[in-house]
Amino acid sequence: MKKEDTKKIVRENYGNIAKHGTSCCGQSSQNTLRSSCCSASEPKQLDSLKMGYIEEELASLPKGADLGLGCGNPVAHAALKEGDTYLDLGSGAGIDCFLAAKKVGKTGKVIGVDMTPAMLDKARENARSGDFENVEFRLGEIEHLPVADNSVDIITSNCVINLSPDKKAVFGETFRVLKPGGRLMISDIVLLKELPDYIINSIEAYVGCVAGALLKDEYLGLVKEAGFEDVKVISEATFQTESLLKDQVAQSIVNELKVTHEEIRDVGKSVVSLKFSAMKPN
Repeated sequence: MKKEDTKKIVRENYGNIAKHGTSCCGQSSQNTLRSSCCSASEPKQLDSLKMGYIEEELASLPKGADLGLGCGNPVAHAALKEGDTYLDLGSGAGIDCFLAAKKVGKTGKVIGVDMTPAMLDKARENARSGDFENVEFRLGEIEHLPVADNSVDIITSNCVINLSPDKKAVFGETFRVLKPGGRLMISDIVLLKELPDYIINSIEAYVGCVAGALLKDEYLGLVKEAGFEDVKVISEATFQTESLLKDQVAQSIVNELKVTHEEIRDVGKSVVSLKFSAMKPN
């Protein structure tokens, strides 16, 4: 799939989520099932609690900021402090930006970057309704960040970099905009072994954060190649087999391509939710 085709597909799907206020787990206009990293069978808040958010955090958010689209809670591990400048890649409706805003305070600054105009509209409305004066949302691609060199203290991303067709460029950009001594804190989807072709070639699986994922060592290798040091894996967890079989992406592949449940189980053992940190050298 060409890079621009991939971006178009992702932009359209996430634009639909923003406009309709629903998870991308559902039926597309072509009547095929699509999904994000979330589980389609449970409420968004329950998804978010499973990903590491806590009820108090979720209750403090503007209505509509939590779309249940992530695979972790990177802000919880970011060690943000008053006055920090924070950047979120693929900020969506703003959940991680709003949580970060409370930690960096009025003297800090929060920037969210997203390539989907409808998501930006939703996030900006959420910022207004929640009176978040230290948060701004910018239109841009994470491969070409609309952010100045050496201007950010910490960057997070929550199940978004796997959707990029040029992950090397993403990590190059994060290295550029971070201050010396700045940090990455990423939650993402990686692989323990190569996926079969029927997954790699599935649009539903790509938008569902699976088909675009890299092998774990290759992914972390790109981080180091960009210049980052002190790369540390904080946690990793494979998909639970039964949860995967309930996922709408998996069901779409089973139904459309007549893939067996055993093959889907094998895929589940290959897909990992990874949390890691890294630092730009001083």
